[in-house]
Amino acid sequence: MNWNNPQTQRLVRALLALRTQDEMRRFLRDLLTEAEIAEFSKRFTAAEMLTKKEPYSAIERATGLSSTTVARVSKWLKGREGGYRKVISRLHGHSIPVARGG
Repeated sequence: MNWNNPQTQRLVRALLALRTQDEMRRFLRDLLTEAEIAEFSKRFTAAEMLTKKEPYSAIERATGLSSTTVARVSKWLKGREGGYRKVISRLHGHSIPVARGG
């Protein structure tokens, strides 16, 4: 992913410019389809459930995501970018350690 291209940089700045939940909801609805918003919501739910050590089968049932997608979310949750960990930590008020290995 090239984070340095002008379009991506503008998108990041646009997201940072939003100040309220209502502004974010309106922007996301204009930017994404309803299906994309639903998919991203499911992935974030999966990430939260993974931090609680929920089994994949429970996450699949709760979200409707495939095991492949849950595994991908798990990989990103443990990855070096730390986006999921940062947001979940801020929302839930506790640090999420980076898993090592595997």
